[in-house]
Amino acid sequence: MEKTFFIKDIRDKAPVEGSFLVTKKETGVSKAGKAYLIVRLMDSSGECEARVWDNAESLARKFDKNDVVHLRGFCVPYQGRLQINISSIERLGEGEYDMRDYLPCSKRDPGEMIRELDAVIEGMEDRHVKALLQAIFADPDVRSRFMASPAAKAMHHPYLGGLLEHVLSICGLVDVVVAHYRSDGAVINRDLLMAGAILHDIGKIYELSYSTGFDYTDEGRLVGHITMGVELVDDKVRGLAGFPAELKVQIKHLLLSHHGTYEFGSPKRPKTLEAVLLSYLDDIDAKVNAFRSIIEAEKDSPGNWTSYQRMFERFVYKKAYLTGADEEGEAAGEGAGAAGGAGRSG
Repeated sequence: MEKTFFIKDIRDKAPVEGSFLVTKKETGVSKAGKAYLIVRLMDSSGECEARVWDNAESLARKFDKNDVVHLRGFCVPYQGRLQINISSIERLGEGEYDMRDYLPCSKRDPGEMIRELDAVIEGMEDRHVKALLQAIFADPDVRSRFMASPAAKAMHHPYLGGLLEHVLSICGLVDVVVAHYRSDGAVINRDLLMAGAILHDIGKIYELSYSTGFDYTDEGRLVGHITMGVELVDDKVRGLAGFPAELKVQIKHLLLSHHGTYEFGSPKRPKTLEAVLLSYLDDIDAKVNAFRSIIEAEKDSPGNWTSYQRMFERFVYKKAYLTGADEEGEAAGEGAGAAGGAGRSG
């Protein structure tokens, strides 16, 4: 079933008919003692609250949390936001939908990104580092998971393909930093640092579940992505004859220390130059992505500031960012007009 109606298309006081992912389903009781359902819906364009006021008990049996459903309803304003009052709802079966229509996704094509990562690995000079990375990404299960996994449940890059996008961004930062400090005579092992950039969060392909929403797996909650990533490295190294023991320890240290401090869940603090750099580059890329996402989510809200962000314990100033984006868009439009051609659609 092709999805043609998205949450971004919902309008006040208008009928709604379409398919959505259910991310929350709870029962409430009105002051009159009548049961109703509290539902949260998601698709790749956003999220929306919904309610079932009539026949709540009957309709509740038709679907569960994490189901993709087809519903009919009507949109009404509620406490300053739009809300759908659902009149009918049915669970869709497997094969009737594409999950990429219902979960947020990277704007980049996953196939394009994994080919870019392959090129980074192919360009490495250290044959042992290259062999390890090639062995890891030749595993079809690892490869497919790495292409799909978010980088986090909510903090940064929380969308399908987010982990791969995050890794490629850090790889780009690695080359910039290595080139910058090389002029000062700093000895940075570029391939080692690049391996850390690629592998630091690889355990998240097992820590997170992302087939019908973003959550943690049981193993993810019990073990965590850092330990799971180290276990994966150990497993792949065992299949590589003559892999240097010192190099294995250095790579494992990058994974174990990339959170920087104990208070942020790092089993070890960075004790090598490459580990220090990886920790800061990871943090920079995560924070830049989170800030950009916050601003993008509230770009249409009035004022120069976002709402209070608990993640950063502050408000975020958005005026300069939005003004710059508007001016850039206008300049691009003027240039296209002067050339007499149509610009690409974003």
